[in-house]
Amino acid sequence: MKTRLKFVMALVLGASLACSQSNQDTGGSAKGDFGPPKGEPVEAEITSAPAVPAPIKRDHPAKLVVHLEVKEVTKPIADGVEYTFWTFGGDVPGKFIRVRQGDTVEFHLQNHPDNKMPHNIDLHAVTGPGGGAASSFTAPGHESQFTFKALNQGLYVYHCATAPVGMHIANGMYGLILVEPPQGLPPVDREYYVMQGDFYTVGKYREKGLQPFDMQKAIEENATYVLFNGSEGSLVGDKAIKAKVGETVRLFVGNGGPNLVSSFHVIGEVFDKVYTEGGTKYQENVQTTLVPAGGSAIVEFKVEVPGTTILVDHSIFRTFNKGALGMLKVEGPDNKEVYSGKEIDSVYLADKAAPSTAVSVASEQMKKGNLTLDAQIKAGQNLFMGTCSTCHQADGKGVEGVFPPLAGSDFLNADKARTMGIVINGKSGPVTVNGKDFNSVMPPMSQLNDDEIANILTYVYNSWGNSGGQITPADVKAVRDQTTRPPGAAK
Repeated sequence: MKTRLKFVMALVLGASLACSQSNQDTGGSAKGDFGPPKGEPVEAEITSAPAVPAPIKRDHPAKLVVHLEVKEVTKPIADGVEYTFWTFGGDVPGKFIRVRQGDTVEFHLQNHPDNKMPHNIDLHAVTGPGGGAASSFTAPGHESQFTFKALNQGLYVYHCATAPVGMHIANGMYGLILVEPPQGLPPVDREYYVMQGDFYTVGKYREKGLQPFDMQKAIEENATYVLFNGSEGSLVGDKAIKAKVGETVRLFVGNGGPNLVSSFHVIGEVFDKVYTEGGTKYQENVQTTLVPAGGSAIVEFKVEVPGTTILVDHSIFRTFNKGALGMLKVEGPDNKEVYSGKEIDSVYLADKAAPSTAVSVASEQMKKGNLTLDAQIKAGQNLFMGTCSTCHQADGKGVEGVFPPLAGSDFLNADKARTMGIVINGKSGPVTVNGKDFNSVMPPMSQLNDDEIANILTYVYNSWGNSGGQITPADVKAVRDQTTRPPGAAK
């Protein structure tokens, strides 16, 4: 009886201790000043996503010097699509900055001479007017300097606050600054930097070429892209973040916005801890956490099984139709007691699983006016896997009695214009293919661009014994212009 009583008391004490630690009052800024900096000034380590600077081992406040250069750069936002980003450090998101609570930060903001716009910086970690913006307005070719003391622990967003503010943020001008507690964060095996942002282009999602910013879409909060780390595919394939079975992973998650709140989720994991809104209190055993525009969260979890887990915004159209998808690849021995299922489903992720060189090659050829049949087929195969293979199957044979085959299809080969029309506008009701009747629904795929449909159909017509030939974007456009979208279809 006494042993059982001791066990219960130990449980209660342990639970109380854990609760008191997670809810301990830090005292906020009132307890964040540890006096003047000690020692020689230290140049801050700053890193590009997904890397994070090493934990700070100092036991005293220091004078930390940060140099950050604004660069306006044109880079891919998706395969075959370029965008002119305004950046802190050359990439989106901006450099990750790590300081210790109580540090005095001497901030140098440089605006590259080749830039066209003035910029400044508002760090949410700053206690002072404009978060530093009022002191950092910087013309191209100039540098501004200001100093602040990091009084509050937490993970904070920084962004440009030059008018028009929304436009500067929408072009990628944001990043994260971590103010570590004096004792540091609890050690983990891996730390990564992931930041979401929404982008507004004149062209639709994946429309090729250099795409300008669309102010009207931004005002209406109608994002063309929602992305992790500034481009579709930034965290997939060879760029995926990595861990090993048994390790604990910490993600510093930010949301630059400018408009959309993130429903951050990792498919195949449960967050053991979430420091909500980047603060110092944590919630446990969380499936999805909200990250507001201009806010952050710190999530931690242990990985028990190998495989690929998927980082998404669980406002799920943003993942599969706007680009908000990343990967964490975990290596190590199987643990069948924890999970016995199959590995990543290629049909499930399809063309989202890796950046597509084939699509980029076809896009480049199309831009130069020398698009080849071979390039179209390869690009179309990649897109087919992401769009069509779930029903029609990767081998084009369909599903007996449910989804008609594309392989050797008499229906398909009889009329290419009709086929294009079905892809754009969908089809419901009975259809006979190769002498067999089907009665199902194909939703309109009008959200696809003309070049994407042309590539897919060129691949289909040149596969599985079909009639061959080449479908051009102009062919698709002609059918699109001559037909009417059904209610609810994308424009």
